[in-house]
Amino acid sequence: MGVHTLGALTTAPVSERPELVAPRVLEALLTLGLDSVIGVVEIDPALSDTAATQEAYDLSAETLANCVIVTGRREGEERTAACLVPATTRADINGYVKRRLDVRKASFLARELAVESTGMEFGGITPFGLPLAWLILIDDRIILTPLVIVGSGIRRSKLIVPGELFASLPGVDVVAGLGRETPSDI
Repeated sequence: MGVHTLGALTTAPVSERPELVAPRVLEALLTLGLDSVIGVVEIDPALSDTAATQEAYDLSAETLANCVIVTGRREGEERTAACLVPATTRADINGYVKRRLDVRKASFLARELAVESTGMEFGGITPFGLPLAWLILIDDRIILTPLVIVGSGIRRSKLIVPGELFASLPGVDVVAGLGRETPSDI
């Protein structure tokens, strides 16, 4: 358990390499009992961005996912959601996410606020260990992917997670088509 191979990446269970995840991520995985199920692998932090990771480690685009943080305000209340979508898509921020948050305007949370609020490095944000008040929206294609590569909370490593596991996380909503194809992807 926790040992997965995708492309040129082979993981160790997080339980064996806890230094390779952000403290909040480790705490969440321990609380959920997933530290032996989810794999972590050290990478070159300069290759942490999705396209660089895919190319450098010979990965299929379908195995990569991006976690973006979206926010909006309604009657003075800030509402925030984390959206996990296939790397080949973009989160439907101005459609589904805006309606789900029930805000007039939704946008990406500012980089500094995302880092401060999550306790994770920008470019390494993951659905594990996020603030409990946030919605977590997962594209349904993620659940159907056998193994998914996501951030670990830090840029120098990645998690490899059985896709179906995301559906069992507390507070998660699985959404059909949360990620929309972009014109360059069609």
